[in-house]
Formats: sequence, C-alpha cells, structure tokens
Amino acid sequence: MSNALPVADARQVRRYARELARRHPRGLAAALGLHALAAAAGLVAPRLLGDLVEGISRGVGAVTVDRIALAIAGFVVAQSVLVRFAHLASARLGERVLAELREEFVDRVLALPLSTVERAGTGDLLTRTSRDVAALSRTVRFAAPETLISALTVLLILGALVLTGPLLVLPCLLAVPMLVAGTRWYLRRAPAGYLRENAAYSDITDGISETVEGARTTEALRQQGRRRARTDADIRRSYAAEYYTLKLRTIFFPVAEFGYLLPVVGTLLLGGWFYLEGWVSLGQVTAATLYAQQLVDPVDRLLSWLDEFQVGGASLARLLGVADEPADADKPDEATPPDRRPVTDDGRIAAHDVRYAYRAGHDVLHGVTLVPRPGEKLAMVGPSGAGKSTLGRLLAGVHAPRAGAVTVDGRPLTGLPLAELRTHVALVSQEHHVFIGTLADNVAMVRPDAGPAEVRAALAAVDARDWAEALPDGLDTRVGAGGHPLSPAQAQQLALARLVLADPHTLVLDEATSLIDPRAARALERSLAAVLQGRTVIAIAHRLFSAHDADRVAVVEDGRITELGSHDELVAANGSYAALWRSWHG
Repeated sequence: MSNALPVADARQVRRYARELARRHPRGLAAALGLHALAAAAGLVAPRLLGDLVEGISRGVGAVTVDRIALAIAGFVVAQSVLVRFAHLASARLGERVLAELREEFVDRVLALPLSTVERAGTGDLLTRTSRDVAALSRTVRFAAPETLISALTVLLILGALVLTGPLLVLPCLLAVPMLVAGTRWYLRRAPAGYLRENAAYSDITDGISETVEGARTTEALRQQGRRRARTDADIRRSYAAEYYTLKLRTIFFPVAEFGYLLPVVGTLLLGGWFYLEGWVSLGQVTAATLYAQQLVDPVDRLLSWLDEFQVGGASLARLLGVADEPADADKPDEATPPDRRPVTDDGRIAAHDVRYAYRAGHDVLHGVTLVPRPGEKLAMVGPSGAGKSTLGRLLAGVHAPRAGAVTVDGRPLTGLPLAELRTHVALVSQEHHVFIGTLADNVAMVRPDAGPAEVRAALAAVDARDWAEALPDGLDTRVGAGGHPLSPAQAQQLALARLVLADPHTLVLDEATSLIDPRAARALERSLAAVLQGRTVIAIAHRLFSAHDADRVAVVEDGRITELGSHDELVAANGSYAALWRSWHG
C-alpha cells in the first residue's frame, strides 16, 4: 500500500541482529559452548565405531570390544545430557531476546504520531503487531539457535573428517557447488517474496477491518459488491505472493535434498576405492561414512531454517521499519524556525495562516488563523465536512499544517517531544478505548503515580464516580475485553476522566460528549468547566448549547473561519451562526 509504514533494509536488519548478539554475550557464549560440547561428544562415537570395525578385522579380543562399546554408550549418554542443557540455555536466551524485541516494538509504535497511524491504516499496524511478531518469535526461539547449532556441528564434523583422513573429506566437497548455487539462487529471490507476502496479508487485514467496522454503512449504501470485490482482489494478491514463495521452496528444497546424499554416496564409493588402493584403512572409511551421514541432519536443518530466517528477516524488517517513520510525519512545506525556546510562558496556542491537505493539491483548510485566549472556552461550529475536526487536530498537534504554523508559547507545536506536547494540549475525540485492567488503572494510566483519591476526584469531575463505585468490585473492577462491560457513554466518561487527571493547560474536545444524551452531556460539560477553570478549552461540537456557553464561537465553513465572536455578538450579526441558532433553537 502506498501509505504503508516503512520497511527497514537488509543493512539495518543485520546491524540490529549484531546489536542483539552484543547485548547477551554470556548467554550466547553459554548456549554455543554447550552445543559445541554436545556436538563434540556426538563425534566420538563414529570414530570409536570405526576403531571397533578396524579392531574386529584384525582379530582383537572381546575385552577390547566391550570397552569400546561401553565408551560409545557413555559418549551417547553424555551427548544427550549436554543437548538437554544446551537447548535449555538456547530457549532462555531466545525468550530474553524476544521480550526485548517486543518491548522495543511497542515503544516504537507508541511513539508514532497519530497521523501516521491514520494514514497507514489499521491493517498494516495490526499485521506487524500480530503476524510479524509471531513469525519473528519462531525465528528467535528456534531458527536462530538451531542455525548456530547446525553451523557449529557442520564445522566440527568436517574437522573430525580431516582428522580421520584428509582424503575422505574430498567426497563431501561434491555437494558444495550444488548447495552454494541453489542457496544463492534462493536468497536472491526469497526476501522480496516474503515482504510482498506480508504486505499482501496487511491489505487483507485492512480490508476486512474496514468492512467489519463499516458494516452498517455498507449495507445502507448497498456497497456489499464493492467490499466483496475488494476482499477478493486482496486474497488474489495474497495467493499470488504465497504461491511465489511456495514455488521457490519447491525448487530449492529438492535440490538441497539431492545435495545431502552426495557426500554419503561419494564417501562409500571413493572411500572403497581408497581402501582398495591402500590409502586408507577400513576403520577410517567406516568412520568417514558415519560422519558424512551425520552431516545430513545439520545441513538439512541449516537450509530448512534458512527459509524460516527469510520469513523472520522480512518480519524484523517490518518491525524495525516503524522506527524509520519520522516523528513529524506531516512535515509542513515551509521550514519552521530552529529556535525552539519559549517566546511566552502563558501556554498560548495559536494557528497562523494554516493550510492542510489530506491529498496533495486538495486543501481542506485555506489560510486559517485562530488564536485562542489563555483560559477561554472557544467553540468551533459549522456544517459537517467544513474542517472543524481537522483544525482541532492541528491545534492538538496530531497533524502539522502543510503551510503556516501552529505554535505554543511561540514554538512550533509539532516540533515538541510527544511527552512535552501532551503537557500543553490534549485531544479527546468521540473515539475512545477501554484497556484491559481495572477501572482505576484505566484512569491512572496517564499518571501512574496518582493515588485512589485523585482517581476518584477525576471520575467525580465527569459525573462518573457514582456508577464507578457501584461496579461489582468498585474501582478495582476489571474492564476491557473479557472484563465488566461498559456502555459507550461510560467509556467516554472514562476517557474524559483520564483527561482531567492528565491536566494539560489546553484541551481540544472533538464532539467528546456525542455518545451521551443531551441532558447528561450538558451536566458533564458544566462539570468539566468547573474543574478546568483557567484552562483553555477548544470544543468542536454539533450541539449549539456548547457554543451558547462558550466565551467565543468560531464558525468554520469550507475550510475557513467565517465568523468569530461571542454567542450574543454572532446572533446580533445575523450571519451564518444566527441562522444555525434560530434553526436549532426553534
């Protein structure tokens, strides 16, 4: 998708993988060391078995045979014990690394500007947080340690072959050209294929999410056919992407399987010839054949997990790519001044000649200038689609203007760090979310150090304390998915209580009380006005009683402010606002 979040390149993925390895030197060394010991213990048995064959051919006694057999059994048991602890060490290391990856990804996601998430759509972000994390989890838990183990085992087996008889290494080299050529062919094509596969899955998720969320609208407008066509097209693209990667595997894996058998067959044939020529002993041929057979499993695992690495690498690139999104995703055309020191200290937010476009060349705001006075309540009214919410989001720092500037204390609003920005201004819209946890945790998440008394005061400020304390476990009642259900109005009051506790000096309310009945909404807004006295409140409302109670009213029409003044002044002016008021009041 054109608006999808970025994807990290191969260089960034490799650098991050090296950084993870450097963070855990002891854990990595312990896992590799135990696996090396386990592999070394497994190499002794073939050599002893070769000695046993050589001894029997020379007629050694039964006592010697018994000793060799016991030694083989001892090394097999030792290998089993070492493998057990090696896998345990690998699992612990993998879980620690995976936990770090998840935590860092959550940090990256939470740092994204809301405008970036809105542009990318929910499908891309949901796929990264679910499917990509799950794929990477398998890579970290299994593919990474298994690949290291397999590579180490191959090196040790080759070393054992050299010690057994240098000539017997030659048959194993027969498979190298085939495996190298096949692997290079595969690696040139697989990463891009898996990235396309994940992107196609994001499109499916995004389309299904839109269909479910807008089901009633789709039915009302009889757009079921278009939604089905969109879903079918997404599925076709996903099928084509998965078919491509499947085709790569069906070519690469048979080539690799054939390459595994060449060393075994070659060792038997060439080893037999070397034995007949007297260049090697029968015991050496036996041990070398067993070593060649032992090579099959680690090489097979190495190449099999190589495919999993392509999946995990594509997922890691998508997870790391989130960090590549610039913090100010809606960077304006005009350069902002480099000096970000406060010019004033009264918390004044101002918009000067701002323009904004969701699509290039189609401005929805046309040179708007609005300077709310510190401590005033400013209402923005106007017809749907006039640009009220867009202007509110610019004033809240969600979007940056295409041209012009939005400032706080004379500094560009979108240039501030997110943590500092939210101490100045906060946006509360008609959209809300109830997180899994207790009701108290849901309120206090904006200020984790807040005590029970502060949480109750915030709930009381939005007329929610009575119903909150009446819940089965009071403020300790678990809410959110799987918890005690809250009505839309209660969930909205919860969002407003968070706002009271966050205590910014400027609030942008985008029809924040739209889900509450008019009488309750009026009482709620009066409660908020009492609690937030002295703070700047910018209310975007479709109920004109909010404008009646405001200090000033801004009328937004066609992306411009056409009227600005108090309720009485605008009624007396007999313009657009007066017509709206007469229509609503009548």
